[in-house]
Amino acid sequence: MGSLPPARAQDALTLQRYNSAMKSIVIVISGRGSNMRAIVESGLPVEAVISNVADAAGLGFARDNGIATEVVEHRAFPSREAFDAELAGAIDRHAPGIVALAGFMRILTGGFVHRYEGRMINIHPSLLPSYPGLHTHRRALEEGVKVHGCTVHFVTPRLDHGPIIAQAAVPVLPGDTEDALAARVLRQEHRIYPLALRWFAEDRLIVENGIVRVKGQDASQALLSEL
Repeated sequence: MGSLPPARAQDALTLQRYNSAMKSIVIVISGRGSNMRAIVESGLPVEAVISNVADAAGLGFARDNGIATEVVEHRAFPSREAFDAELAGAIDRHAPGIVALAGFMRILTGGFVHRYEGRMINIHPSLLPSYPGLHTHRRALEEGVKVHGCTVHFVTPRLDHGPIIAQAAVPVLPGDTEDALAARVLRQEHRIYPLALRWFAEDRLIVENGIVRVKGQDASQALLSEL
């Protein structure tokens, strides 16, 4: 294998040092993992991808990119507590600084959430606190809102709540279907999730009284808009 030209070798060394100084990430998924893919492609240091579904499509992408994968199937356990304990063991084997939930479709126990308090992050397809839970795009259309979007937030025991790191807003257009609106929101998810995780990995987030402040010149990107 040939060596890199001096300039490219220096760039690679700089990137390696930069990533080694950042918090590493374990991503937990249940399905296709499109947000996981956006995180990986952003260059963030992903140590492992874990899924509760053995044939989750996102696992193939992770393996193809040399990322460790594990499966902890929730159906194999008699209780949420037993599943969460096994999932925590799988996560802890990789000693991450950040646990990123990316389309993980399980409600976590309070004990699990407290275990990773302050370092577990989720993305939700609505402008929280509006529309926690499922079917967010359908509910937005049914209620006739004019603006919809997505939210990156720290995970707390209360479902789809927790300090908000970043949000992205999109218009709800006349004639929108649930699928069309979901696709518009998903494009923004792929923008703000890697950005929010990078801020956290670089120790640029300050949380005071449940409010998140971003340090740095790009702090204004905590609110992105397609409006």
